[in-house]
Amino acid sequence: MEYIIIIFVLLTILLMLAIIYNYNLKKLKSIALEEEAKFNKITDKLPNNIDICKYILNKIDNKNVKIEEDKKQKTCLYIAVTNKIIIADIKGSYTRVQTICHECLHSIQNKKILLFNFIFSNIYLLYFASILLLGIFNKIPNKIVFFSIMLILSYTFYFVRSYLENDAMIKAQYLAKDYMKELQILSKKEIIDIVNSYEKINSLGIKMTNYKLFFETILKTIIIAIIFAVR
Repeated sequence: MEYIIIIFVLLTILLMLAIIYNYNLKKLKSIALEEEAKFNKITDKLPNNIDICKYILNKIDNKNVKIEEDKKQKTCLYIAVTNKIIIADIKGSYTRVQTICHECLHSIQNKKILLFNFIFSNIYLLYFASILLLGIFNKIPNKIVFFSIMLILSYTFYFVRSYLENDAMIKAQYLAKDYMKELQILSKKEIIDIVNSYEKINSLGIKMTNYKLFFETILKTIIIAIIFAVR
């Protein structure tokens, strides 16, 4: 019965936050498509993704990062353990400057936190998979203890990951603006319009990214609670 109550509370929290955060992925995608139609041709004037990345890294005084462009990759990312930025197939997106800035900013974040996030994320996923399987086969002696650990790990994962993402997301817009100004390829009006568009998308995107991250961690907890409730 206690797990049914926990599931109900967690689902209620997710619903409340979805309403408060105005989570609407369809709306965000619609805005992004409208903005891309306006600005894609303008940002095509800018250098290729690798050159943008090199310039940004030099600007933030972090030249030792490896850069790789992988068109098969769906999202860009910075891998702390290998000190590498992987750029996805984003050539056709006007947000590519901000996206690359985001990953470059990850590369100068606190190394201890970055490495902790990488190691802890893997431990967290391993723990989730382990108690999920053990729960399915009813091999967990003290479910409430293991469930409590899952809650603590979930909170810690969200706390660390959200800090890293928020820090990079908030700063990326301003770094992208400085980069476009310094390059002097686009007009002042074009830069202002693009940055205003970034603000428009970020006003929804940052909230939705935080909610999505929270949702994914809570969903794992709910799955464990369901397994423990029925076994």
